[in-house]
Amino acid sequence: MKAAVFQGPGKPLVIENVPDPTPGPAELVLKVKACGICGSDLHFADVHDTDGGLNPLPRGTVMGHEFAGEVVALGGEAKSTWRVGARVTALPYIACGHCAFCLSGKGHRCERSIVTGFGRNPGAYAEYVRVGAYEALALPEQVDYRAGAMVEPLAVGLHAVHAAHLQGGESVLVIGAGPIGLATTLWCRFFGARHVITSDLVRTRMDRAADFGATAQIDASSEDVVERCKQITGDRPQVVFDCVGVPGSQQLAMDYAPAEGRIVVVGVCMQPDRIIPVKAITKELQVAYVLGYRRQDFAFCIDMLASRRVDARAMMSGAVGFERLSATFEALKTSKNECKVMLEAGL
Repeated sequence: MKAAVFQGPGKPLVIENVPDPTPGPAELVLKVKACGICGSDLHFADVHDTDGGLNPLPRGTVMGHEFAGEVVALGGEAKSTWRVGARVTALPYIACGHCAFCLSGKGHRCERSIVTGFGRNPGAYAEYVRVGAYEALALPEQVDYRAGAMVEPLAVGLHAVHAAHLQGGESVLVIGAGPIGLATTLWCRFFGARHVITSDLVRTRMDRAADFGATAQIDASSEDVVERCKQITGDRPQVVFDCVGVPGSQQLAMDYAPAEGRIVVVGVCMQPDRIIPVKAITKELQVAYVLGYRRQDFAFCIDMLASRRVDARAMMSGAVGFERLSATFEALKTSKNECKVMLEAGL
């Protein structure tokens, strides 16, 4: 099959022919219909041995963990619950399906979990991808493949909002209007935040937040974020989400938050960072870090998309085929205007 193969830190992806995946007993193989290019992929592609202790991606990795597709092959144990032709998305790991973590929807904590798209299990920058039967979820007819591929980033935002213990009528500030910031904005509004303010340094990204329920936007390149929040809501926001994940963004969240406020760190910072703990201590801030999502989050996102109670179409800013994937991937490392670009093999 055709796949985009990682060649090493800082090197462009190369489209190669690699072996087709074969399903294990409790696994499925999907023909990939859509796969989102994620910021985590862009960051990991440039990780070197010395980058904050992170393990670099192995050469030969096929990335891609936001995907949807059609079942084309089944393992023996999967035939009782799945069929060829089914439309699905899947959590981007393969776990045992039976342990306490798996049964509670947290299969990424399973001791046998194999992550998809970051080494051991090739991801969906390919024509086909192998997924776990326990981790797969059916897509209703109302949810097309592009929306199915957006379930993963939507679930990240949903998990973050759950971690904030958001109460109806509260005010929130979302720092960063990339895909995860937009997903967080959407769910804050969905769950009843009175003011959902999104800030960003890039106006095109900031303006997009209105399509996801933002009640106000702040241009952080030219406006005082705290003062604008006070003008909009009368006070500092009770909850601040750091959806940027670069050195300094966590400290900004602490600076913006009020006394006894809540911070949720959603953006994945892959470099060493420094904070001033006394800022959080004197304010008695509650700071939560989140990773990924539960299976229940995926299911909820699918239900809300199917019922048209949420709409993520505005997140998508383009689609490319294999011929343009490598160049697009490199461009996205520095581009600030794109949001979610999809790989679609048929283009």
